[in-house]
Amino acid sequence: MDYNLLLSNITNPTLLFFVLGVIATLVKSDLEIPASTSRFISLYLLFSIGFKGGQELAHSGLNKEITYTLIMSVVFAAVVPLYTFFLLKRKLSIENSGAIAAAFGSVSAVTFVTSISFLENQGIPYGGHMVASMALMEAPAIIIGVMLIRRYSLEKSSNSLKSILHESLTNGSVLMIMGSLLIGIITDVKQAEGIKPFTTDIFKGFLAIFLLEMGMVAARRFSAFKAYGTFVTVFALMVPIFNGLMCILVTSYIDIADGNRFLLTILVSSASYIAVPAAMRQIAPKADPGLYIPMALGIVFPLNITLGMPFYWMLIQ
Repeated sequence: MDYNLLLSNITNPTLLFFVLGVIATLVKSDLEIPASTSRFISLYLLFSIGFKGGQELAHSGLNKEITYTLIMSVVFAAVVPLYTFFLLKRKLSIENSGAIAAAFGSVSAVTFVTSISFLENQGIPYGGHMVASMALMEAPAIIIGVMLIRRYSLEKSSNSLKSILHESLTNGSVLMIMGSLLIGIITDVKQAEGIKPFTTDIFKGFLAIFLLEMGMVAARRFSAFKAYGTFVTVFALMVPIFNGLMCILVTSYIDIADGNRFLLTILVSSASYIAVPAAMRQIAPKADPGLYIPMALGIVFPLNITLGMPFYWMLIQ
């Protein structure tokens, strides 16, 4: 592994603020980010990356690489929940297995944003269409997870496929990223320059504050699932790495630029702790959020932003 790259990544100020949040919780500090502020920053990050991605996508148009990437995104989002569900249901309940499978098949927008910062620090180009890939991977994973719960659960859910699809697509995070992407596509370039200071210049500062809050949340929730034993911890450590390696292997046979290949790998290896919990709260209320949220936020998220990004980039190179 390129240790200079690893050192550069773990000394990134945005990541160090995540560590500060963990430390603040461990030492029982009264440091706190107001919920309304955290919600605003979350929406801002989604708005900024979606808008910039839409602008890039408008310039690049639709070509073979973009088409392949979007197709692969949907395929991975559907395949990951399928195989993870059957691994999980040997040890966990059907509802928990389906919720975790959906979370691991879906994506983390904050991990994606952090990986873009990683590429920009390295001066590596990437395509705006990757924002569309991220948005497309939310709904399929949730739908597959819920369908598996309905198929194997003794208690049949009353939720129709239409309501599941509606819940997935109208989730605030999904709607913001998709809406910003579309607005970025149709916005005039000169008009877009007017809000560039807001969409670009202050982006990393807001990301640092958001990761500070994520560190505190992760540390608080990490201990919540100790009662489930070592299986869930090993699963949360090994499955993202396997997914990332699988993506790197598959995309090695497709003509995709290294930066885009890296972002797709990060998306495939990430796990959702925003969109999926919001959907599962309504669709699968018996699934324990004290299990699948800490797995995604307490293990997968820090794993990807510390060791995962330099490791995957080294393999792609």
